[in-house]
Amino acid sequence: MSAETGGPTERSVDAAKRSWAAVFAPRGLALLSTGLMLFSFTFPLYGIIDVVGDPSTFLLVVAVTLALATGLSRVVGAWTALPVGLGLLVLGLWMYASALPADVVAQQDRILGDVVSLLMGLSVLRLQMIELFALAYTPAPVFLTWYLALRRRYVGAALVGGAALTFFVLTGDVETLVALLGALGAVGTVGFGRLERFGGTDRAVETMAVVLAAMVVVTMLVSVVPGGTGTPFGLFGDSDTDTIEGSLINSDQRVSIQGSISLSDEVRFTVESPREAYWRTGAYDRYTGDGWVRTGSTLDYRGEMSGPRGESRVVEQEVTIESELDAMPAAWKPISVGDGVAESTSVTSLGGLQPASAFAPGDSYTVVSRQPVAAPSRLQRASDDYPSRIESRYTNLPASTPDRVATRTRQIQDAADAETPYETARAIESYLEREKGYSLDVDRPDGEVADSFLFEMNEGYCTYYATTMVTMLRTQNIPARFVVGYTTGEQVGDGEYQVRGLDSHAWVEVYVPEVGWVQFDPTPAGPRQATEQDQIEGGGGDLGEVDDDPEATTEPPSTPAPTTSQAPETPDATPATIQTPATDGAVERTTRDEGGGIPLPEPPSREEAALILVVLAGTVAGARRLGLTERAYRAVWLRWQPRADPTSDVQRAFERVEYVLAREERPRQDGETPRQYLAAIDADEDVERLYRLHERARYAGEVTTSLADDAVAVADEIVRARTGPLD
Repeated sequence: MSAETGGPTERSVDAAKRSWAAVFAPRGLALLSTGLMLFSFTFPLYGIIDVVGDPSTFLLVVAVTLALATGLSRVVGAWTALPVGLGLLVLGLWMYASALPADVVAQQDRILGDVVSLLMGLSVLRLQMIELFALAYTPAPVFLTWYLALRRRYVGAALVGGAALTFFVLTGDVETLVALLGALGAVGTVGFGRLERFGGTDRAVETMAVVLAAMVVVTMLVSVVPGGTGTPFGLFGDSDTDTIEGSLINSDQRVSIQGSISLSDEVRFTVESPREAYWRTGAYDRYTGDGWVRTGSTLDYRGEMSGPRGESRVVEQEVTIESELDAMPAAWKPISVGDGVAESTSVTSLGGLQPASAFAPGDSYTVVSRQPVAAPSRLQRASDDYPSRIESRYTNLPASTPDRVATRTRQIQDAADAETPYETARAIESYLEREKGYSLDVDRPDGEVADSFLFEMNEGYCTYYATTMVTMLRTQNIPARFVVGYTTGEQVGDGEYQVRGLDSHAWVEVYVPEVGWVQFDPTPAGPRQATEQDQIEGGGGDLGEVDDDPEATTEPPSTPAPTTSQAPETPDATPATIQTPATDGAVERTTRDEGGGIPLPEPPSREEAALILVVLAGTVAGARRLGLTERAYRAVWLRWQPRADPTSDVQRAFERVEYVLAREERPRQDGETPRQYLAAIDADEDVERLYRLHERARYAGEVTTSLADDAVAVADEIVRARTGPLD
């Protein structure tokens, strides 16, 4: 094709390439990748601070650190900035350690053990004063990662940012999607950085985009950690289900709220006890919005623990394991265990018992508990003068908890004329029992669990009931915590109870001054027991001080739990029915269309959307790399001619036909006139006709709409007759 006719097309292609290179320059892409890496390890910290306080201070610290790194990158060399970054880390950790309670600092082996545990999977959320830890830890990796990237030390930036991200991967505090985004950021920082430093074309940029997209696709198909428990990653989640027991009893340090769930009718253990009880296995104090975490460390059992301060009764239990069990059930509050298991027993920071390893069938142990005795009248008279350590630990809620949860709780209080914390707890318990149905088949909400269950769900199971009640109580500054274990089970003999997996349960403990932790169970007992029956028919020092308050749990007669025999019965303080809107003015979320028929797909999250964009960008880059986009563009250009003005229309028709002839015959050589070219290739009559129209338009100036229509029609006919698969 001659320069005269083909020039404009070639210049437009060159301009497009220059535009691509300008917008997606390796330098800009390297810094964008670094920003993605920064997001991947600051986002978990933001979420952690949101659980315990206001994240605005954290965002300010990140912004100031980025500004500092940007400013110093212009005036300070790397060997000067590195000590600054390390100094920020040392200073931050020193400030955090200095602020820890004296009893924790004194136990240096405990601190060292926590550090090792973090690297072995202990969630950062279990640390005390986690907000201060996040603020102390953040500046160093943020400063060094961004500074090194601005100084074009891309490998160093990737190493620092990757190490910070790896820390949260090891602790389990970063989601798979966010971790993958961070990995993509690290690869992009190094890859695009090398292109920027050592040169490269837009084709090299396209190759990097293809590599990043391939990483996403491969991760969708395989586990993130080979041999681990993670499921293959998918952009839109998975539909795996679990048992209630698996989600509660075996969770140890952390409980995540599940969706639809099942029951196991396998017999777990039998208990010989003079009194029935809920067999408690653990408690959790820190609510994350979508689950629970137990803060603090676990210590070795070192002898008898302190019991309740007031009147109590001794309950001795002998537990025989029937199937493998990674828990140590006992009535609250345990004060001692038998010699046979003493050396392999640990005590949690909330006073529960844990075995060093799972029990096997045939194993047995004895445990002595002291159950307090307190009449409901005493609970009603109790004040709200809570110890500061109790109030700060057990009234905390994520900053993102919607205000409407507190509003609804106050409505329930007013309807029940509840004036004391105990009466408020009874009112909330009765409200949830009455207003919510029991079902194991539920969709896990995307947002804050308690808010979703209270306003947008009609049914749920024990985890939802207990989580919602604790959250509602905490909105009124009433200390409460989430507790797991087993209900009493089936009585199979005099003082003998058989407990199955389906007896696993979650309930609530509320702190009452001068009494201790009082047990409440908002899950409706009748529907729960009916579901269980259907399943069966179908097939350092005195560790008593480790707990915040050694007073034990009192079980009021209104709960389905066993009652304290020495406490008089009182009528159930059921609040009057209150008329409340579904969402208190908020927009109710739905996954169905207006007709109520076909479920609509859930929109992807921000992280999922980002990965989708990476895959799309890689797909486009791969298509360009293989020439597919050029071929697709040329196919459209050849077969479809939009109309402009007569002169442009004739010229475009001429170029289309000449392109077809170049493919079928040969290109027109430089200096070869159209007439010479047509004679050389023995062109047919239609081609000669179009060339004559082009000559009239170009040299005679006869460019009319009629002539243009004729030229385009001839070109369309030639293209349809001659074109096959395009190269």
